[in-house]
Amino acid sequence: MAKLQKKRSSTPCLGICSTTFGDEVCKGCKRFAHEIIGWTKYSLEEREIINNRLEKFKIQILQDRFEITDADLLANKLEEKAINFNHSLDPITWIFDLFRAAGSQEFNLNNYGIKSLDDFNPRTIKDEINNELLQLSEAHHERYFKKA
Repeated sequence: MAKLQKKRSSTPCLGICSTTFGDEVCKGCKRFAHEIIGWTKYSLEEREIINNRLEKFKIQILQDRFEITDADLLANKLEEKAINFNHSLDPITWIFDLFRAAGSQEFNLNNYGIKSLDDFNPRTIKDEINNELLQLSEAHHERYFKKA
């Protein structure tokens, strides 16, 4: 049976939308409220623009902290653990999904084909990455969408 590949246009939704509580940027997927509302009406190209922005932000945050030494191993481990990730995005972005799913559980990065480029606290790294991604998304929203 052929493995179904996700498209770049698939939704980044994590099922924990904070825009329902008035946030302009979702604390889960980091999309803007208007993007979440309009997602089903967007063309594939419009969806890809949003996914590209989120992918670039994740790469920016993760590339100085980690290196993927074996993308196939990482993909296989994520699938084995039933961790949702978008196959069509840069493999370094999958680290975000791994940490999100791991929560506070510690694990050996080498077993996932990942090398750490600097010291990090395994108890706080998920929140650090998530907060930095939210800050980038909020700054982008403020710059390009916020009305004066």
